[in-house]
Amino acid sequence: MVADRERISAEFGEAVNMTAAELERWLRTSESEAAGDRSGGGESTGHESGRRITEILRKKKGDLSDDDYAHMRKVTGYVHRHLAQRPSGDVTDTRWRHSLMNWGHDPLK
Repeated sequence: MVADRERISAEFGEAVNMTAAELERWLRTSESEAAGDRSGGGESTGHESGRRITEILRKKKGDLSDDDYAHMRKVTGYVHRHLAQRPSGDVTDTRWRHSLMNWGHDPLK
């Protein structure tokens, strides 16, 4: 189980390339709020995930819960799947990039 947590943590660290402060600043923008799936009506799934990611990034490793590790796996999977769908051309101001940034990954970094 320790080895599994180490692997999850390492993969999460590779997928999430924004700091907690960068992600918090991003989540306050109108672009962040506009990106993502709102099938539930309110906050998008990615925006909610971004808030959770900032909490995880601020925790000490020993304070991470099983739920935190499960979310870290979810984030890593999302980032990998979404990166594979990169559109052609300049992605600077695209919903694709904005959605990834809600999940803690800026593809322009």
